[in-house]
Amino acid sequence: MNTIKLEIVSPIGPVFKGDVKSITMPGSEGEFGVLPGHASLLTLLKAGVIDIEKVDGKHEIVAINWGYAEVGETKVTVLADGAVYVGGDSESEIEQSIKKAKELLESISSDSVPIASVVAKVEQVAKSKL
Repeated sequence: MNTIKLEIVSPIGPVFKGDVKSITMPGSEGEFGVLPGHASLLTLLKAGVIDIEKVDGKHEIVAINWGYAEVGETKVTVLADGAVYVGGDSESEIEQSIKKAKELLESISSDSVPIASVVAKVEQVAKSKL
């Protein structure tokens, strides 16, 4: 099966690392997807959600405030200023990660409309895991 290596790092440390099927990222010009064999590029990421499709078909999400992505044919590296992995094994862990993601996203903008849509997406994906 074709996979691509993904590594998401923040100043605090690694947030996600593993082989995945696909990645959807919030680029500065709009969302874009990455599959194995993607053309190389370096791009700016805006506040939003990185949607990770794992090998088993399940989705994981990471909320970021902004960063850069280096995309290669076999590896994607995301350097984020702030990032929160949204998930957990219990309902309370998921609720706590949603709260942290909201705080991260709300701390970067005075424009509440775009941030509200990102927060809604975080909640929707995270609660679908329950």
